[in-house]
Amino acid sequence: MNLPPARHPDGPYRVVMVCTGNICWSPMAEAVLRDHLQAAGMLSPDRVGVGPSRPDRVGAPGVEVTSAGVSGEEYGNPMDPCALRILREAGYGVGPGADDAAGRTMRTHRAHRMSDAELTSADLVLAMTRRQVKALRRRAGPLRAGQKRIQLYRAYDPLAVGLATVDLDVPDPWYGDHADFVDTLAVVERVSQALVEALAGAR
Repeated sequence: MNLPPARHPDGPYRVVMVCTGNICWSPMAEAVLRDHLQAAGMLSPDRVGVGPSRPDRVGAPGVEVTSAGVSGEEYGNPMDPCALRILREAGYGVGPGADDAAGRTMRTHRAHRMSDAELTSADLVLAMTRRQVKALRRRAGPLRAGQKRIQLYRAYDPLAVGLATVDLDVPDPWYGDHADFVDTLAVVERVSQALVEALAGAR
């Protein structure tokens, strides 16, 4: 799937991960993609004091990654403990690199509802379910935010090639157990790698 063009070619390419409450899927996706981008030397440098979800939102040429929810029901809450545990078990935010891009996301994340400003400034918005895509596109219309920039997260999953759109929702791990979070992380890692490759070709 082709990436939407950057709104501002001389600035960062802004990617926003979106789920329902911004405590499970989307911050997991944010942390892992930031980790992959940092390893590839493509992550925008952090700058302090910017952004609603945490104080070190990235912003400079390169790729900027943040996350948000379609709902404000979890406003101000940190990442879900099960999501944090799964990430740490997989090696994110632990050991010598505990203060790396993923570690900072995991440590400082605070949930918020996606703002109009985020929606209109994003180059790519990746939602976890079709319902979330529809909700965001309804908001994007009156804002002239570019509805084609709002896409399903698993549209970039290599294992989803050929699947019908109905099968592309990422199951919500919040309602499940440890195994469900492991399955979600597997999807997140596949998509993150595919996104890094796509972004490398687009920048």
